[in-house]
Amino acid sequence: MPPIQVAGEVLSNKRVGDYHQLTLVAPGVTDTVRPGHFVALAVGGIDSGMLLRRAFSIYRTADRGVYGGTVDIVFAESGRGTRWLAKLRPHDAVDVVGPLGRPFTLPKGQVTCTLVGGGYGSAPLFTLAEQLRSRGCRVDFVLGAATDRRLFGVLEAKRMSSSVAVTTEDGSSGTRGRVTDVLPALLDRTGTDVVYACGPMGMLQAVAALADRFGAHSQTAVEEAMACGIGVCMTCVLPVVGDDGVTRMLRSCVDGPVFRGDRVRWDAVGTVPADTWGALEAGGPG
Repeated sequence: MPPIQVAGEVLSNKRVGDYHQLTLVAPGVTDTVRPGHFVALAVGGIDSGMLLRRAFSIYRTADRGVYGGTVDIVFAESGRGTRWLAKLRPHDAVDVVGPLGRPFTLPKGQVTCTLVGGGYGSAPLFTLAEQLRSRGCRVDFVLGAATDRRLFGVLEAKRMSSSVAVTTEDGSSGTRGRVTDVLPALLDRTGTDVVYACGPMGMLQAVAALADRFGAHSQTAVEEAMACGIGVCMTCVLPVVGDDGVTRMLRSCVDGPVFRGDRVRWDAVGTVPADTWGALEAGGPG
């Protein structure tokens, strides 16, 4: 089903550690949501000069009876748009477009899955975990952040998984370090078949490399900056190798945000490699 645009309404907006969890009434948007989809929100109000929408991974959806379908997102205040969202109160209006993007692919059989999240990037992994468990899959979590206040969903992960490993760079919770410090031992111990990851691009690159090293398939939800969210502006392109071995510049918003980790040319993100289909010999876009 194609995405729809609706006049949404704030149901609640609460702090969760260093983040905000925003619940929006958005009837119709929730009907076809799958883990890994995202929504694009208009920010600033009708008189704002902020013309570009902001894209956010969907944390959860729900059917709330009289309210209709609701969408939850999690975000950190990092600019004018998110500061505006952080100030919203119940009944405030927000224009919503969604669901957008290409979601995670679920395995056909009962396999062992490791879910890796960095900061609030872990948000879309919890609905994914529920759907994996409903298929009889084993689920293990690795959640990391700079500090304990920037972790998201640790208690929720413990309720729905076989194990949870937590890392913080300052050592304020769990193991001091990064998710990649504890991931190898987990992959080896569990014999993980599929790694799902969402978080900063550097983390995704490292996680994809580890998955490949341990013979696991990986799916990564990238965090490229998106402007339009519907594939028009071409600001979120990155080099991805296709089934035919050819590199193409794909749009994160419509061809992703979920890509096979072993297909993204991580070292070339932000550039157009010279061997990209359609590129000029000098490496520019052709």
